[in-house]
Amino acid sequence: MKNIQIIDGAQNCTYDIFCIDEEKFEIIFPDNHDIEFVEDLYERIGEENLIKIFSILWKNKVNKKEVNGIHGTLFFQSLYKKEFYPTKKEKEMIVKLLDQP
Repeated sequence: MKNIQIIDGAQNCTYDIFCIDEEKFEIIFPDNHDIEFVEDLYERIGEENLIKIFSILWKNKVNKKEVNGIHGTLFFQSLYKKEFYPTKKEKEMIVKLLDQP
């Protein structure tokens, strides 16, 4: 099983972690990616398959205190962060300094 952390654009997001089997993990994160944006996932696999995967994922919430590793991060409502993850691999994230007023 693989653990996925959900980063939601909502202000009240709790950054929950869910687990899913490796086959479905590979659908969400192909090509050894560990970052995905739900909008890209939707475009790639379609609404029907997205609903199937999420119906499984949402049933498998993991207690953060018991997590043994996070294998992927799935962003919701956060397309503005996409520029920092051009390869969709966390270790290759682009760090940009924010302009200071």
